[in-house]
Amino acid sequence: MLFKIALASLINRKLTVFLAIFSIAISIAIVLSVEHIRHQAKESFANTISGTDLIVGARSGRINLLLYSVFRIGNATNNISWRSYQAIKQQQEVLWTIPISLGDSHEGYRVLGTVNDYFVHYRYRNKNSLSFKSGAEFKGVYDVVLGSAVAKKLQYEIGQKIVLAHGVASVSFVNHDDKPFTIVGILNATGTPVDKTVHISLAGMEAIHLGWRNGVPNPGLKINAQDALNKDLTPKNITAVYLGLKNRISTFSVQRRINDTKQEPLMAILPGVVLSELWQTMNIIEKILALIAGLVAATSLLGMITMMLSTIKQRDREIAVLRAIGAPAKFIFGLIQLEVIAIVLIGIALGIGFFWGGMLLSGPIISNVYGLTLTTNPFTLATGLYSLIILLVAIIFACLPASIVYRQSLRQGLTVKE
Repeated sequence: MLFKIALASLINRKLTVFLAIFSIAISIAIVLSVEHIRHQAKESFANTISGTDLIVGARSGRINLLLYSVFRIGNATNNISWRSYQAIKQQQEVLWTIPISLGDSHEGYRVLGTVNDYFVHYRYRNKNSLSFKSGAEFKGVYDVVLGSAVAKKLQYEIGQKIVLAHGVASVSFVNHDDKPFTIVGILNATGTPVDKTVHISLAGMEAIHLGWRNGVPNPGLKINAQDALNKDLTPKNITAVYLGLKNRISTFSVQRRINDTKQEPLMAILPGVVLSELWQTMNIIEKILALIAGLVAATSLLGMITMMLSTIKQRDREIAVLRAIGAPAKFIFGLIQLEVIAIVLIGIALGIGFFWGGMLLSGPIISNVYGLTLTTNPFTLATGLYSLIILLVAIIFACLPASIVYRQSLRQGLTVKE
C-alpha cells in the first residue's frame, strides 16, 4: 500500500521528480568519475615501472627526473656523459643497466634510444616483462620498435619505413628524412607510456645526429645514412639510466655513491619513493577535487529536499485524505522517506550509467592523450560505498520535510488551509 501511494505521488509530480533524479544522477556521475580517475591515475603511474632499483640522471629535481625518464613528461635539464654511464655500469653491485636517450619524436610520439637489454630487463605492473605482438627487437642501426598505441593510431605494420623528427613537438620543422627507419617490431599493450613510445637503438640515435652542432644540423657536415654506418656510433651522452642491483640491501650505498660523484653532477633516485613524493605534492589537488565533487552531491541532495519542502503546501489535501482514511502519522512520515529513497536510488542507478558511459567514451581519449589506461567497470567497492553514503545522507536530509509533514498530519483535518 505504502509503495503504491509513493509511486502514484511521484508520478503525479513527474516533472519536479525527474529534475531531482537527473540532478542526483549528474552529481553521482561526477563523484564516481573524480574518484575513479584519481584511483586509476595512481594505479597507472605505479604500474609504469617495476623491478628497477634506481634511476640515474643529471642532477635536477627528483620528481622531474622521474617524470621525464619514466613517464615521458617534460625534458631533461642536462645529459649524462657516456663515460659516467660506463663507470656506473662497472660498479660491482650493479646487475644490469638500461641507458636511455630522449629528445626526438615521430608524429608527436616520443622517441626513446636504448639498447636491447631494455626489452629484457624493463618491467611494469608487478614485474611483467615486455612482449612483442609482432616482429622482434632491433638489430640494425635503422631499425625501430613501436609501442602498441603508436602502431594502432598510425596504422603501421612491420616493414614500413618512418622518418623521425628533431624535438618533441607534435609538429617539427626539422626531420631526419635522410635516415629513415624500418619497423621491425610492435610491442603488446602494457597500459603504460611504453605504448606511446618509438624505440630505436642508441646507435640509431647517434647516427641521425651526425653532423649536428648545438642541436642544429650543419649542411657542411651532413652524412648520409650509408656513410653513417661506417662511423663510430658510440653515444657521447645519454639522458638517464635504469639500474637493477644484485642485492637491494646495497641500494642506498649505491645511491649515495652516485650522488657524491665528483666528475659529474649526477642524481640517483628510488622510483617508488619519488612517486610517493609526487602524490604527496598532488594531495592538495586531490582533496580539492574530492571537495568539489562532494559539494556537487550535497547541492543536488539539498535541491531535492528543497523541492520536497516546496511541495508540502500543495500536498495538504493529499495528506488530509490519507489521514481521513485512517493512515497514521507514522505512515505519512514513512511515505516522504520512501519517496526520497526512491528518487535517490533511481538517481544513483542513472548516475552509475552516466559514469560508465562516460568512461567508455573518454577512456580511449585519456589513454591516447595522457597514457593512462582506465578500467570501465562501474561495479566496484568504491561505487557501492559512495552510493551508500549518498543514500544515507539523503535519508538524513529527508527527515526535515518528513518531520514537518508528520507534525502537520497530527493536527490535519479534512479542511484544507487557505
